[in-house]
Amino acid sequence: MESLDSRVEQLERRAHRSRLVSFAALGFGVLGLGVAAWRPVEPAGGGELVASRLTLRDARGLTRMTLSAQEGGEGGLVLHDAEGRPRALLGVDSGGSPRLRFATAEGVMLAELTVYANEAPRLALRQLGGTDFFSVSLLPDGSSRLELADGSGRPRAILGADAQGAPGLFLVDNKGGSRASLRVSPGDEPSLVLEGLAGTLFRAPVPVQ
Repeated sequence: MESLDSRVEQLERRAHRSRLVSFAALGFGVLGLGVAAWRPVEPAGGGELVASRLTLRDARGLTRMTLSAQEGGEGGLVLHDAEGRPRALLGVDSGGSPRLRFATAEGVMLAELTVYANEAPRLALRQLGGTDFFSVSLLPDGSSRLELADGSGRPRAILGADAQGAPGLFLVDNKGGSRASLRVSPGDEPSLVLEGLAGTLFRAPVPVQ
């Protein structure tokens, strides 16, 4: 018969082997969890997020960005400043024209870039009063136009080219009347016309009688 000491020693060896097997199994299990955590996960459903409005807020709860789509076909991205005020817009209106706008902290738009009818871009810079003082555009007929306006929004200097590329410069008084024009015709003929307050005209070259 085995002594009591021998039987206790055998039990201790078996318990030690059992602990080693348990720790090994636990180690492989943790390793397996680590590998699973690092394995890239395929997004379910293609990773698409569907929403009609998305708002991002900062740590203070102030809105910093808004992405929305409206029922009328309009949609856009609005960026807000540190006080939550909208300052920039990138959007598409209901007619399908894309536009980019920049505004003051009070919401007054100062600059706008718009594309009309898929082929007519226009850039406008505005005063705080809301009137354009500078604009440049390409019209659907192929003509181009640059305008400088006064404080009331009236164009006072107009530089443009017609659909054939013939250029012209026009200076206008505060009533909208043309006072000076410098042109080059489609046939490359230059002309200069000056109109005085009394209606007197100066033309160059002088028309042939």
